[in-house]
Formats: sequence, C-alpha cells, structure tokens
Amino acid sequence: MRFTEKAFLYWGILLVLGALGCSPKISEVVSPAEEQVSFSDGGEAEMPDRWWTAFEEPVLNELMEEGLGANFDLQTAWYRFREAEAIKKRAASLLFPFLEGSANAEIFSPESSLGNSEQFQAGLLAHYEIDLWGRMRSSVDAERFRTRASFLDYQTAALTVSAEIVRTWLGLAEAREQVEITTSQVETNTKVLELIKSRFGSGQLRHVDMLRQEQLLEATRERHIQAEARVQVLENQLAVLLGRAPREDLALATGTLPEPPPLPETGLPVDLVQRRPDVQSAFERLRASDRDLASAISNQYPRLTLSASLSSASNNADALFDSWVRSFAGNLLAPLFYGGQLRAEVKRSEAIKQQQVYIYGQSVLTAFREVEDALIRERKQQEAVESVARQLSLAHRANEQLRVAYFNGMGSYLEVLTALDEEQQLQRDLLTEKLILLEYRVALYRALAGGFETGE
Repeated sequence: MRFTEKAFLYWGILLVLGALGCSPKISEVVSPAEEQVSFSDGGEAEMPDRWWTAFEEPVLNELMEEGLGANFDLQTAWYRFREAEAIKKRAASLLFPFLEGSANAEIFSPESSLGNSEQFQAGLLAHYEIDLWGRMRSSVDAERFRTRASFLDYQTAALTVSAEIVRTWLGLAEAREQVEITTSQVETNTKVLELIKSRFGSGQLRHVDMLRQEQLLEATRERHIQAEARVQVLENQLAVLLGRAPREDLALATGTLPEPPPLPETGLPVDLVQRRPDVQSAFERLRASDRDLASAISNQYPRLTLSASLSSASNNADALFDSWVRSFAGNLLAPLFYGGQLRAEVKRSEAIKQQQVYIYGQSVLTAFREVEDALIRERKQQEAVESVARQLSLAHRANEQLRVAYFNGMGSYLEVLTALDEEQQLQRDLLTEKLILLEYRVALYRALAGGFETGE
C-alpha cells in the first residue's frame, strides 16, 4: 500500500472516531401528564393475562381462540406489523456496504475491418457511507421504535377484538334470555285473556277490560319479536368477529348470563402505564420522533462516502481475469446552501416530537380515566341491579295481592293490568341491567389488561 493510501485511511479513521462522539443522543422522555398515586377502588382477585377466562365459560374460551386466530381486523393489524418489520430491515441495510458485480461482452464489426472485434469486462464495485454524525443510525432506531409500536398496536387490536367478542357473547346470552322471558310472558298474558273472556261472557267484566288485556298481549308479542331479531343480529355480529360469514350457524349451546367474577386488583397507575399496549405504543412513537429529529439535525452536516472497485477487461475471454484494475476513492459532501430546507426539516421534526409528547400524555390520562370510569360505573350499576331486583319483588307481591282482591270482587281490573305490566317490564329490565353490569366489568378488564399471546 502506498503512503498516500495509508495516510488517507489513517485520517479517515480518525475523522470517523471523532464524528461518532458528535451523534445526537436520545433525549429523556417525560410525560406531561401528572400520574395518579392510586385508583379509587379495586378488588383482591388476580386478573389473568387472558382476562376473559375469569368468567369460567368454556364456550366463551373456545370462541375466543377461534376469533383471535381468524378475525380479519386482527390479521390486518398483524401484517401492518410485518410491514413495519420489513421497513426496519430496509433502513438497517444502509448501515452496511453495498457490493455490486458487473459483466459485459461486446462484439462489433467495423466496416473497414474484415473480422469481428470482441471486448469483455467484469468487475466489482463497493460503496459505503460512513455514518459520521449518527444520521443513519438514528433513522434505523426510529424505525425500530416504530416497529415496536406497530406490534403494540397489534396487541391493542387483540384486546379490542377480545372485548368485542365477550360483549357480543354476553349480549347474545341476554337476548336469548329475553326471548325465553317474553315467551313465558306471552303465555301468561294469553291465559289471563282467556280467563277475562270467560268472565266477560258471564257479564262480570267490561269489554274495555278485555281490550286492554289484548293490547298488553300484543305489546308483549312485539317485544318477543324484537328479542328474536336481536338474537339474529348478534349471531351475525359474532360470526363476523370469528371470521365467518353472517347467518352461518354458530351451533352455540344456549346459556344464561354469568355472574360477574370477583373484582380484580387494579394495582398502581404507574404499573398500568407500563402494561397497557396502547400507552406503550404512544411512548414508542415518541421515541421514534426523537430519533427522527436527531436524524434531521445530523442531515445538516457533511457526509463521507467511500467507494472501491476491482475490474478486468480483455479482448479475449480466456485472458479476462489475467489483469486487474483497482481503485479506491473518498467523497466528502457538505451542504452549503439549500434555501433553508434542512433547517425547516429540523423544525418540522421538532414539532412532530412535541405532538407525540402530548399524544403520549393524553394516552396516559385516558388510561387512568378508563379505569376510574369502569370502577364507578360498575359500583353504581351494582346498586342499580339491586334496586331493580327489589322493585321486581315488590311488584310481584303487589300483583299477587291485586289479582286476589280483584277476583274476590274488590278493586278495578285496570289496577291488575297495570301491576302485571309493571312486573313483566321489571323482569325484562332486570335482565338488561345485569347485562350492563357485565359490560362494565368487560370495560374494566379492557382498561386494566396488557398484551397476551395470540398464537401468531
């Protein structure tokens, strides 16, 4: 190696080592949101990662396994993550040298010559940009953080799909119970109508009393029709969540609404921030924006590119590799005037980073609010369920007493009709209130849950 080549290599190494110390460092990320010390309520039961297993419903567990493996929205989120992985690998390739090979053969016949001339060439070309200021490394880190955020988005999508499956399954169970209740109520009202008709025939009742009972019967039939329609709609929703076509027979065993499992332990808010995939996704995007800013800053500085080639040429194919020509070059490119473009890009990256800071802060506050909302709603809804249950008990007693009094010749049939209607309405309301209570529990699980294995 000649002296000039040694000197070039020596000073190049010193320049690289000196420049590496100038790479912008990763900034400390601080949430603008003030974190809570604790939540307002919480139980003692440990919440499993696959939170729906707390309901201890084998049918639900089977549906969930199918849904997490076949739901189209979830599959879409998975391949977004795969796309992000490919982008990260593409960005990382810039950290390595590029090596290209070439080969060329020509045959040409000059008009002044009686024969053909041949020319053969082959060679290798290497090209490498030294990451003086960490620009490319910052870009790779940004894509790495975005890939992590994409995977967390996939976990968030899995949580959303699992919550939708549970809510739909609970709604379907409630709708089927409503069908059973309204069927029983139609039978009861039909028997009462037959009894009224017999008393009307003997002159013991007015015609208007019979009309009122017929109206109540038709109203109950209408509610039964609505309950049947809701069953079919929810079956379609559940089928689509499972990746099946609507109207496909799910062959689900008829079940009833389960009781809410024991209240889970809520833990500390700081643990929730670390556990929630949507919050961590916002955090990773904030880190990515910080690295984008570092890359934009480094882009204002000079770039050093090294290239080397090795080639051979001959008029005879047999002698092509007998002699070689090598070259080694360095190119230093410094941005002098771009009309403010590079500085504007730095300002844009700074603004994006600040956006991500507040997006992350908002996600933290939203996570805290969702837990608190679910806790207060469940607590108050439990009180509402107990209130409706007491109302139903009182309505049943009132209905029984009014019926006995009426058939003993005391009171009006309007009182009996009103009491019967109120009791039946409370029967339906109690079932609806229990469903709402379970939906609030699902919301609490969803707010507290972290990522879990999906089998992908």
